[in-house]
Amino acid sequence: MLLAILSELQMRKNELENELIETIYFGGGTPSLLTTKEITTIFKVIYANYNVITNPEITLEANPDDLSENTIIALANSPINRLSIGIQSFFEDDLKFMNRAHTATESKKCLTTAIQYFDNITIDLIYGVPNMSNKKWEENLKTAFDFGVSHISSYALTVEKNTALHNFIKKGKVPAINEQQALEQFNILVSETEKQGFVHYEISNFGKPNYFSKHNTSYWLGKKYIGFGPSAHSFNGEQRAWNIANNAKYIKAINNKLLPLEFENLSINNRFNEYIMTGLRTIWGVDLLKINNDFGKPYLNELIKNAQQFVEKDLLKITSENKLITTQKGKFLADGIASDLFKV
Repeated sequence: MLLAILSELQMRKNELENELIETIYFGGGTPSLLTTKEITTIFKVIYANYNVITNPEITLEANPDDLSENTIIALANSPINRLSIGIQSFFEDDLKFMNRAHTATESKKCLTTAIQYFDNITIDLIYGVPNMSNKKWEENLKTAFDFGVSHISSYALTVEKNTALHNFIKKGKVPAINEQQALEQFNILVSETEKQGFVHYEISNFGKPNYFSKHNTSYWLGKKYIGFGPSAHSFNGEQRAWNIANNAKYIKAINNKLLPLEFENLSINNRFNEYIMTGLRTIWGVDLLKINNDFGKPYLNELIKNAQQFVEKDLLKITSENKLITTQKGKFLADGIASDLFKV
């Protein structure tokens, strides 16, 4: 797999020939299983084939059970300068409910070590979990604050069809998701992070000044990106591409000097809808001047007309800088509002 990814990095170098690489992200799967030697090899290939800025943001995703003290020290001695740790909860019963491999003790132990070696750490936390009281959620947040992390990504628990959780709820073994409680816990999240100096810069992301995720922000702002490995997605501004998800087929294709990619050319409606979706999730909102310049006056007029009902309900507002943004009341409903503004 590693050799295949290294080959793909070299095979696709011309796609970003005239671009500066600002961020590198080791995500999906379990990249923390890579040895220091393997990580060093990947960086050698990246720097040999791409134009990387002097101080890029380089993130690695990991679960607490992967992060022993030796692993954290080894990562700190590599070019990686940001850790994304999938904590989810600091309570044992929540972790068991979510079928996580790590324990609450492992979460706290790995964070205790990580903060000694990394300045830039983000953790994931889940709210809206059945049987999680608001008090318990507040304790989760307090624990995160006490560790001094500079960034939190937090999501409401969602139930996908045909999953074990979906079946348990269907059979009455587990309480259904309480949307009112999820909303209350979202509001607690917004309030408590603000008290601690975090900026709510994207619906699910809270960062202290200078600690926003540069990598994820580039997605939301519609910048180009390229992904390597099975299932990895890429975007060049007008076209989306993704690798085959099957590991064996991916490796076989690369070994045969073939890129296992599928492509989708985005229509003007696709691009408009994606900008609305991502823009409304961020503090930067949807730039109405950009809508006019990139999509034309008819798109702008229809957007303003359709947005009016949400403005009247205090869910959206148009700022003096001609940005369409969600209000505090509208943040939790941003995705639903965006879908009502889509061009079909």
